[in-house]
Amino acid sequence: MQKRISIVLTRFCVALFLVFTTSVWSQTKPNVLFVLVDDLGYGDLSCYGATDLHTPNLDALADRSTLFSRAYANSTVCSPSRAAILTGNYPDWVGVPGVIRDMPQNTWGNLADEVVTLPQALQQLDYHTALIGKWHLGYQSPDLPNDRGFAYFKGFVGDMMDDYYNHKRAGKHWMRENKTEIFPKGHATDLFTDWTLDFLTQRADQQQPFFLFLTYNAPHDPIQPPQEWLDKVDEREKNASLKRKKIIAFIEHLDHNIGRVLAHLDQLDLTKNTIVVFTSDNGGALNYGASNAPYRGGKGDLFEGGIRVPCLVAMPNQHQKDNTDHPLLLMDFYPTIMQWAGGTADNTLPSKPILAFDNHTSLNEPRHMVWMRREGHKFGGQIYYAISDGRYKLLQKDPFSPFLLFDLHSDPFERNPLHENDKKRALMNVLTNHIQHTGQIPWQ
Repeated sequence: MQKRISIVLTRFCVALFLVFTTSVWSQTKPNVLFVLVDDLGYGDLSCYGATDLHTPNLDALADRSTLFSRAYANSTVCSPSRAAILTGNYPDWVGVPGVIRDMPQNTWGNLADEVVTLPQALQQLDYHTALIGKWHLGYQSPDLPNDRGFAYFKGFVGDMMDDYYNHKRAGKHWMRENKTEIFPKGHATDLFTDWTLDFLTQRADQQQPFFLFLTYNAPHDPIQPPQEWLDKVDEREKNASLKRKKIIAFIEHLDHNIGRVLAHLDQLDLTKNTIVVFTSDNGGALNYGASNAPYRGGKGDLFEGGIRVPCLVAMPNQHQKDNTDHPLLLMDFYPTIMQWAGGTADNTLPSKPILAFDNHTSLNEPRHMVWMRREGHKFGGQIYYAISDGRYKLLQKDPFSPFLLFDLHSDPFERNPLHENDKKRALMNVLTNHIQHTGQIPWQ
């Protein structure tokens, strides 16, 4: 009898221990809030040098973040960059070399079905995964957010909104909650923020850690700030053009909403266990008044202005800014977040962890970085490339132009092409291998 009681007590204690340790482990895993904005220029935050706009909330986040001065989107347009973040891979190696559209004659990608996405991998580590905002990696199952690892989705399926208040694209309505069509009223930036506050409130008392991918459409065109925000900028920046005033107001409205999210994290006492990442999917669109200062080019270009993006990473209990010029690609967040979550990523991926949980950058060894874009319109579905070893960069302006070589150490603004044929050949050999591998990947 005593032996039976002893066995029962032992089993009870073991079970209690497992429940307790699982709970503690879940609590000690960090939440991850990944904020991705759309077409934000490198020079369009005051913490990155802008003087004509005010972004106090992102500036305050920067003051307690690692600020990357050489963060690169994996492409100069939207869908490929998002595919890279969610797969830890080059976008053309997962079937997304260009923009995915609901237009059969002008769509340039299909996210590979067999790829394990970041939210799918995090679910295996007991994370609740959610996407609020813009998706832009597919319009129908099996290519919707809920099919690709997000337990909860509320936002915009499409590529761009024709209007931030009616949320349509080419006359079609693309707002969804999970897979159900919804018809919310209001400016999309405000709506995505409201939904995020609701989500955080719901998760505040949960033991399960969360990964929230908060993806704003702003400041992608149409440049449509609420009128009261434009009025304030119009009064303050009297010498600016109307085009510039509109994008300033649009970005300041976006900053205000991100500030609402950060304040809510504080109010819910979540900041102490939440890592916040902030970045953009590519450079700013010059034709809509964006600034990528001091770099050359903008969205659509493979010059630095088209691919170098603002990037902040705030760790729990970090109280000061840490600046780093280590190059990173946005795909590097896949293995980085996996490490933060206590897991590992496929070591055959080209992405590398870039920031350990103790705030020390871990990516400082040399490597090659490749960028690309396939597009219709005037390009006829052809592709153009850039490659860099961190110092030297070989790039095309478009699919029909010759490659230009620049030394980013002595010429970061890419004004003076070099004629060093040996360096060109070396970079072209690596790029050729990349292209040969790409040829094995279907994208339609």
